[in-house]
Amino acid sequence: MLTETAKDALADLTGADRDLFSLRLDRSADDLFAPFDRLYGHQPNHAEARARLIDVLATRWASRPADLKALDLKRDLEPDWFLRPSMVGYVFYIDRFAGKLRDVPDHLDYLEELGATYVHLMPCLKPREGDNDGGYSVQDYRQIDPRFGTMADFEALTAAFRERGISTCIDLVLNHTAREHEWAERARAGDAKYQAYYRLFDDRTLPDRYEETLLEIFPEQAPGNFTWDEAMGKWVWTTFNTHQWDLNWENPDVMVEIVDIMLDLANRGAEVLRLDAVAFMWKRMGTQCQNQPEVHDILQALRAACCIAAAGVIHKAEAIVSPVDLIPYLGAGRHTGKVGNIAYHNSLMVQFWSALASRDTGLMTRVLTDHFPTGHQNATWGTYLRCHDDIGWAITDEDAGALGFSGAAHRDFLAEFYRGNFDGSFARGVLFQYNPATNDKRSNGALASLAGLEAATTDGARDDAIARILMGHALIASFGGIPLIYMGDEIGLTNDHAWRDHSRGEDDSRWIHRPLMDWDAAARRSDPDTVEGRIFAGVQDIMARRARTPQIHGARPREILPVPAPGLFAFRRLGNEAPLICVFNFAEREAFVHGDWWRQAGVTDWQDVLNAHGPDWQGDAIRVPPYAAMWVV
Repeated sequence: MLTETAKDALADLTGADRDLFSLRLDRSADDLFAPFDRLYGHQPNHAEARARLIDVLATRWASRPADLKALDLKRDLEPDWFLRPSMVGYVFYIDRFAGKLRDVPDHLDYLEELGATYVHLMPCLKPREGDNDGGYSVQDYRQIDPRFGTMADFEALTAAFRERGISTCIDLVLNHTAREHEWAERARAGDAKYQAYYRLFDDRTLPDRYEETLLEIFPEQAPGNFTWDEAMGKWVWTTFNTHQWDLNWENPDVMVEIVDIMLDLANRGAEVLRLDAVAFMWKRMGTQCQNQPEVHDILQALRAACCIAAAGVIHKAEAIVSPVDLIPYLGAGRHTGKVGNIAYHNSLMVQFWSALASRDTGLMTRVLTDHFPTGHQNATWGTYLRCHDDIGWAITDEDAGALGFSGAAHRDFLAEFYRGNFDGSFARGVLFQYNPATNDKRSNGALASLAGLEAATTDGARDDAIARILMGHALIASFGGIPLIYMGDEIGLTNDHAWRDHSRGEDDSRWIHRPLMDWDAAARRSDPDTVEGRIFAGVQDIMARRARTPQIHGARPREILPVPAPGLFAFRRLGNEAPLICVFNFAEREAFVHGDWWRQAGVTDWQDVLNAHGPDWQGDAIRVPPYAAMWVV
């Protein structure tokens, strides 16, 4: 199977290193070449591209640093490393958290204190100048954004993280490049090879046919899906922004290029690759060009390439899609256990906010029961309360209708509630990308602002906001997966209303919830009389208790339970130990849950492992305070 070029690349390695590469190649060959051949077997350059793919794998393995090869072996022996309860994620923009890459090590004690074992550095590869979609319009995959430092700085930081047991996650944008990328520049100069890297059209005939079924991602700032390029005299497929050119994944040369980039980043210390915008990679006339079957073949081939040449690396799929389309990104059918290791649980986030606003968990229980089977092979969720992006109110008419209300009306209610434009709302967010034709409204806002902290003017309102924040963190810590804490949420940072001054020049209101880290506020985290101290101590305690609770392991099954009150949400985590019953109160009213309910759920010794005190018995029932969380064995 090895080409002569691959043999030459491996020639200087020890026999053990060569053997290990061959063993891993044999192990994952079918997972790599079956999808590769399905995707490209009909292409005239298929055989040549297949050979170059092997060359890339061998060359990148040969240059992989010894300490990362040792990490590969360790993780081959501990394949559940990322499923363990000790995994806690922390997410930040480098400049907002610390300034530059070389400044981040100054805050490693802070990350360790919080319990972080996984850090996602928001887009840090070199983007185009000016408007660059928050860094997701990449000009060069092999360089760091010069505002943050150099690739040497990145390698030094990843090594410092590894010494602390922290895995580094970075973004790899797969659907598109910046129009200033070298490939695009060559295409604009007339190079036919690189024009084939993109989806280009001489006239509007095919684009107009595609547009009949395509959606607009950013209808306000980038309407339509195609952009005229004067230099080439062609239309370019641009799903997101005019400066983001969609790659042509029907070309195997694109696959080989991306595999080489991916393994280069892995060799520099990236341990988790967040694969951005994966749902859009394959295009098919007459569809929305999202979630096409070929996407999962692409993702399986990329995953197999890492299993061969960088086995310590895992993949996280950024696919913010409907529940029915989301499960395959963790592996389904012939792709089970072979596609991605982590996928964002967008629905859990949406249902958390929906239940808080309505004080009713009926929709949450239905959606998370009906659409999300438990247990995934070699894969888990990334669970979160908010992220760098907006909140799209992904609630279907079918799910709402089954419970007797209008999906459209509920989506509108949530958007208005979380902008603070609804009687009784505690939230202070803003609308994002309002489309008057469809009445689609999305929402922006920091966690603390959406949870009520910004609007709080009394001690009681402040207490409720803090309770919502901590209850949410207890939910994402126990539901199943890796909880992802977005920078500042652990100390209650609110909206950045001066976001235009900090937005890198972009007119994009998502910067309202991408604040600068307030290190003065963080310094108050040890003071229990401050808001920062209460929230930080609460989040820290939740994550520490998570690490000591084996039922929360990502491979353990989860079963959502019927609840005796509309404001409650509950599930059971199973395992070799006694079951863990997790209960959450989404209302400002206390609830009383009869002992028989707990016994039927499997409680035996009445230990609340989340709270220092035991359950609060009121006669034959346990009191669940407003916005409280309980993990009962």
